[in-house]
Amino acid sequence: MKYRSLGPEFEVSALGLGCMPMAGVGANMYGQADDRESIATIHRAIELGVTFFDTAEIYGPRRNEELVGEAIRGKRDRVVIATKFGFRYDERGRMSGVDSTPVNVKRACEGSLKRLGVETIDLFYQHRVDPNVPIEETVGAMGELVVEGKVRHLGLSEAGPDTIRRAAAVHPIHALQSEYSLWERDVEEEILPLCRELGIGFVPYSPLGRGFLTGQIKSRDDLPEGDYRRQDPRYSEENFAKNMAVVEVVKEVAEAHGRSPAQVALAWLLAQGEDIVPIPGSKRRQTLEDSMAAADLELSADDLQRLDEAAPRGGTAGPRYGERAMAMVRL
Repeated sequence: MKYRSLGPEFEVSALGLGCMPMAGVGANMYGQADDRESIATIHRAIELGVTFFDTAEIYGPRRNEELVGEAIRGKRDRVVIATKFGFRYDERGRMSGVDSTPVNVKRACEGSLKRLGVETIDLFYQHRVDPNVPIEETVGAMGELVVEGKVRHLGLSEAGPDTIRRAAAVHPIHALQSEYSLWERDVEEEILPLCRELGIGFVPYSPLGRGFLTGQIKSRDDLPEGDYRRQDPRYSEENFAKNMAVVEVVKEVAEAHGRSPAQVALAWLLAQGEDIVPIPGSKRRQTLEDSMAAADLELSADDLQRLDEAAPRGGTAGPRYGERAMAMVRL
């Protein structure tokens, strides 16, 4: 495994592990997970040199953090843990809206510390921007957690340019997590350059296009009934075939290297800059091992150009989310 820095003095593995597909998310999100296999996957990741593990309070809710906490017990000195806050929950534990008030920031932190079984969260993200709370108030509360030793570094997720600037003026921001892949390149226009101007590392989630770029999904019929991707605009009947054209090029490059399409898609992301640390999600060791092999795949200039031309910015058919979810990004 190779290593990179997210902002100053914050080293992580060049590829992290997105733990969302593990416990608590449900069968409609990438299929049912098995706790024992999920924990074995985290242990195998550590053996492979992966240090960066990503979870969130809302995954489950809370159940995902508990599983990650169980998996890292006795291994704390070998891992960097990122988790996220930013939602409120009703009396039944269901998410009922965004909430980045200082009170909720601190409540969420205390809960995450307990569930993860750690004394300090290495990277604490605001999961989604709360339009009703000034970012200065939220980041101010997050910064107090750093002073208290409960958090090491701060991050934002899916924040817009103005929010990023205002947040960084209050406290150093080490990472921005947003969707970025061959089929979602909008961050290249303004967000990524701004992060580089401010010295903020970039953590792409869904780096494999929710599985689309792996080449394993050849038609909508490959998705189980109830799979949420059946409602994804880019997986729709009208957009699926057009988006498959990108996958065909990824497959051809993969075959030329004797690698998997997933490895090519991740290697393309890694080639976009040393400040980029993708977090492919996995709940099985086999998938994990395939993804992590991308860390040593060097694509040629011709490969990169071919992929760029096949998947230009704005070229993917359909928006990346439905209307409701799109209203929560780039705020």
